[in-house]
This record gives sequence, C-alpha cells and structure tokens, in this order.
Amino acid sequence: MKNFVQPGNTVTIPAPYAVLSGQGVKSGLIFGVACGDAAEAADVDVQTVGVFDLAKVGTDTFALGAAVYWDATAQLATATATGNSKIGAALEAASNTAATVRVRLNGAF
Repeated sequence: MKNFVQPGNTVTIPAPYAVLSGQGVKSGLIFGVACGDAAEAADVDVQTVGVFDLAKVGTDTFALGAAVYWDATAQLATATATGNSKIGAALEAASNTAATVRVRLNGAF
C-alpha cells in the first residue's frame, strides 16, 4: 500500500506535560507509555500497546481482567470510569496497598 505509514505501536507526539520514561501519557484520545523523558511540548515516543506496570490511585483495587482507566488529572491508573479514559485491562489483581497495576494496554479507544 502506498499510503501505509507505520504499525502505530509506538508513536511520536508532543508531550502534553513533562514526562519520565515509563510514565503514562495521554493526549486527546492517544494513550501510551513514555519511552523516554521529555519536557512539556517536546517530542516523546509513546508505546501504545503492550503490558506495563503503571502507578495507580492508592485506594483502588483491581481484579484480574478488570477495566483500567487513566485519571489525566492525577496522572494515575484508576478503577473509576466516570470522567476517565479506558486504557486497558488488569493482568493481575492489585490490592489497595499496591503502588502499581499491571495493565495490558488497549491500543485503541
């Protein structure tokens, strides 16, 4: 195909805020995990598919297979759907004492 650009597993976007490698990044409908550090507005490569351990809201719990959402204000994974964007599914249970949740990214919206 003459119009094919790339698979889209990793895309380069302007960082919507200063990000560190491994941190969740949301810009519009795009969600991924930063492949490196970037200052706000600088280009950053984000991985849009795969399995990642993401920092989560401390009081949230997840069962295996539960939906995981992104709280763009707190920049944390959350179990709360209202006002947040679905980013994937939990691959392991995570208790309210866990700092992270293992997420298989949705790769789509």
